[in-house]
Amino acid sequence: MRSPLTALHVVQPGDGGVARVVTDVIAAQLDLGMRVAVACPPGTPLALAAGARGAEVHPWRAGREPGPRLVAESRRVAALVDLVRPDLVHAHSAKAGLAARIAVRGRIPTVYQPHAWSFEAVDGVTGALARRWERWAARWTDRVICVSEAERRRGEHAGVRAPCSVIHNGVDARRFTAGPGRAAARAALGLPPTAPLVVCVGRLCRQKGQDVLLDAWPAVLARVPDARLVLVGDGPEAEALRTAAAGLCVPAAAPGVGLAPAAGFAPAAGFAPGTGPGPRAAAGPRTEPGPGPRPGPRTAAAAGTATASRTAAAPCGAADRAVTFAGAVTDTAPWYRAADLVVQPSRWEGMALAPLEAMAGGRPVLLTDVDGARESLPPGQEAHCLVRPDDPAALADALTALLRRPVLREALGRRAQQHVLRRFDVRRANAALADVYREVTAAPRHRHELGEPISQ
Repeated sequence: MRSPLTALHVVQPGDGGVARVVTDVIAAQLDLGMRVAVACPPGTPLALAAGARGAEVHPWRAGREPGPRLVAESRRVAALVDLVRPDLVHAHSAKAGLAARIAVRGRIPTVYQPHAWSFEAVDGVTGALARRWERWAARWTDRVICVSEAERRRGEHAGVRAPCSVIHNGVDARRFTAGPGRAAARAALGLPPTAPLVVCVGRLCRQKGQDVLLDAWPAVLARVPDARLVLVGDGPEAEALRTAAAGLCVPAAAPGVGLAPAAGFAPAAGFAPGTGPGPRAAAGPRTEPGPGPRPGPRTAAAAGTATASRTAAAPCGAADRAVTFAGAVTDTAPWYRAADLVVQPSRWEGMALAPLEAMAGGRPVLLTDVDGARESLPPGQEAHCLVRPDDPAALADALTALLRRPVLREALGRRAQQHVLRRFDVRRANAALADVYREVTAAPRHRHELGEPISQ
């Protein structure tokens, strides 16, 4: 009897959208009878979820960025390959892709899933080095998995020459279609019952663009005074964003009440609604040429005006804060249910998972025009639901237009839900990945592809 296929997933980061995607993949592979091992940072949401589902979890103490520890991190992957003896290694995100491919060097089938290319995150010399590495490592890659056609084209344009499959991210719609309605969700979370509510779910970091959203929010409040914003997530920019939001207050004449956590709500450690961080890091010019036009950064004058309007104001009282920080949460579904509109102001993506989750729950989304955004939206929604990245004025205009049109929002949300249920079901994504695994493990290994294993 043939033994079940063994897959070793090497993953960094162990939280956020990548962790949710990998968790769904692991669950599906275990259901198929595969042996699944996961190497990821210990104590992370992914490590806990993978262990709870019955996968073998091996601690891999790797940082997010390349650095002096890379050699030791790669040696740890090589040791885990010797221990687990997988039929296939699947590396997720740039850091894991770097360490795993250095460790394995083509000795066994290797699948690499960037979840957004590394060179999208950096410019200048660092960006050039990232592109050069991705091109060079393609020789040790049996298949690249891109989560959008736009991501595939961007890799091709950068000179990454490896067999590639496009498998869109998928969501388990059952998590988002079931549950209480908007009013019950707001009551449970301690949110005002009638105020226009915008929710942004994502790691608090430069990639996700929450700083641009805060720059846009004063213009939104000027036109929709009772609007509220909730940022769900944690990350390296949390303190800076809290400080920037401290002066964003609901005007005294606006209806509704402030955002106060409900009884029993347990946010992340250090949570303080609407309090927190210093000035955000400058965006810097984008120099990466892509298959389509890339918008440039907003001017320093535009960013400075918005930032000055916030920092000059006195901090709001607890009941008057227009922005709330929910911290890291284990379940994002209640926040989508509470929202009138979900926004994702990212600077770059492969295909963001949060908008798919929101749409599965019947909520309209407003996205920046980065890789994967157009592919995730229902046809015809671009005019209402897509804006240039790094453009707070355009973002404010689009937010205001949608907040002022509840009938349009409901129509967009209904169509978005049907679109996601039809095209982005997680079962379809996992079936496509299973096909890739069968193809790469069945292909003959060519001697010229193989490299020496990394020394221990």
